Amino acid sequence: MQTSIPNWLMQRAFLTPERIAVQDERGQKTFAELHEAVVTRARQLASLGVRKGDIVALLMKNSIAMIETIHALHYIGATVLLQNTRLTSHELLWQLEDSGAKFWFFDDEFEKCANEISTIQMMKTSELSMLPEQECEFQHEYHFDDVATIMYTSGTTGTPKGVLQTYGNHWWSAIGSVLNLGLYENDCWLAAVPFFHISGLSIIMRSVIYGMSMYVMNRFDAGKANDIIMNGNITVMSVVSSMLQQMIAELGDRTYPNTFRCMLLGGGPAPQPLLEACRDKGIPVYQTYGMTETASQIVTLAPEYSITKLGSAGKPLFPAQIRIENEGQIVRPYEPGEIVVKGPNVTKGYLDRPEATKRAIRDGWFYTGDIGYVDDEGFLYVLDRRSDLIISGGENVYPAEIEAVLLSHEAVEEAGVTGISDEKWGQVPCAFIKLKEGYSVNVSQVKAFCQERLAKYKVPKHIYFVDELPRNAAKKLLRRQLLQLIPKSEET
Repeated sequence: MQTSIPNWLMQRAFLTPERIAVQDERGQKTFAELHEAVVTRARQLASLGVRKGDIVALLMKNSIAMIETIHALHYIGATVLLQNTRLTSHELLWQLEDSGAKFWFFDDEFEKCANEISTIQMMKTSELSMLPEQECEFQHEYHFDDVATIMYTSGTTGTPKGVLQTYGNHWWSAIGSVLNLGLYENDCWLAAVPFFHISGLSIIMRSVIYGMSMYVMNRFDAGKANDIIMNGNITVMSVVSSMLQQMIAELGDRTYPNTFRCMLLGGGPAPQPLLEACRDKGIPVYQTYGMTETASQIVTLAPEYSITKLGSAGKPLFPAQIRIENEGQIVRPYEPGEIVVKGPNVTKGYLDRPEATKRAIRDGWFYTGDIGYVDDEGFLYVLDRRSDLIISGGENVYPAEIEAVLLSHEAVEEAGVTGISDEKWGQVPCAFIKLKEGYSVNVSQVKAFCQERLAKYKVPKHIYFVDELPRNAAKKLLRRQLLQLIPKSEET
């Protein structure tokens, strides 16, 4: 017998209809108003032929309309494929064909991409509101094992795979998070990370499960985000390091109001200087660790350890477990190895990829491909992606460690490190640096700075100054693309 739960937006609209559900710079909607808008959208989608069990792809930027469309598809019982708006037409088409999606809805600004794709029934999102309504059967319950959403991995380790995220995954992700962060009557989550990324989608899910308001930013802007927080209505925000760095720089001498209680930081290991800058400004940063396959974070630093365990991602959320393995053996504290996780928020597998699913999930444990260690108290420290590991002369070199040192230099705004072939050592670290405006530094000075702080084999052999580092839509550094910058860069 499947575990099920009432349709959570319907239930939320019944329990607390007058609470503000969503808001942006143009207006707001209560949970009752959001439900009514979703009912209308669902009937419009039904008139187009969307049915229960269909996979429906969305190519949309953050908006209240996107939230309504996601819920409407779930009301019908369709599975939502969320697509990265930075993908090329070729990449989008690949996902549509690989997933077997029956419909594709896209924001008007992506019409050019749509002109290059003609293999699927499609429509601009602006035209959805003009569709007639058709009565349809709504899903009044969600079964935990049913797939709610699909997101393709960024492909850092090969061909992208469609991650299956069930209603149960989203539910337990929300419950695990709230058991750690708590819930306050005045909570409002600033949603500036993209909804097609799991950190953004999880806010949509938590909003209706918690009965919590969310403020939607169409696109991230550090100044606007700071202004919204300074107004005193925002209590929680999700960010990655590059977003937080921009916000700290723009904030200047100002400090956030006491009503702001949580900056949830994900997207990979955070540089120590950034965490220290936030500590000095009194900004409560909670570093997290998670991925698409765990329906957002699975490890988060509890508030009381934000200072004493600075740099740690924390301990697993209440329903989850973690362990560190090396060659099939669980290692001792402080020994690095692969991070392995287990919990009801972990995916049940990859779409039509049984072999990849078997490799990733063994005996109920998910093998993340990330490298980390736990200390003697069980706190997780994430070192790097296993695929990003540099092996130089037999020594393991973690790019994130070198990046953290580079970012501690007063002239460095962003840094990325990857391995480059070397006849003597096999691989050596190669660094790419974006300088802060108005600062100047040369390669020799950077190397001297690193030599004081890193073992010799960790000091970058090559250093390039660049205008921009490659990042995905979630602002994660794409280390595999760094080497492409070499021809365009000038070593000084």
